[in-house]
Amino acid sequence: MTTTIPAPRTPRRLRGRTNTELYAWMFMRASGVLLVILIFTHLFVNLMTGDGINALDFGFVAGKWADPVWQVWDLLMLWLAMLHGTNGLRTVINDYAERDQLRLWLKVGLYTATTITIVLGTLVIFTFDPCPPDAAADLLPSFCPVP
Repeated sequence: MTTTIPAPRTPRRLRGRTNTELYAWMFMRASGVLLVILIFTHLFVNLMTGDGINALDFGFVAGKWADPVWQVWDLLMLWLAMLHGTNGLRTVINDYAERDQLRLWLKVGLYTATTITIVLGTLVIFTFDPCPPDAAADLLPSFCPVP
């Protein structure tokens, strides 16, 4: 009967271990590729089509956000950019914050700021009124009724 002793550098299996970091790594790659597509299409539509940068005003944004496709497009950009950046900053906090208490509070601040930004951004996109009653007529998009 022989007893096998594991090598001294063999990693210990931790109970309840998950693949969170693997999923975070995969999310960063997938969201990065998707963000490149979303952002460059956004820039192309806003800057290269029509009158270019001269057309960017309230009416342009109101016209875009009157279409549900552009609302979802901008919502995807907002959510992916915020989650991608939050995940990256979470990694930086884990790497450089040495004390557990400091790491905890930095992450609480990060997650709070991310949640507030995502909630407010989502509300702005879906509650945006393209035809506000007090706006100047020349700034309103063409589909708004003229008072």
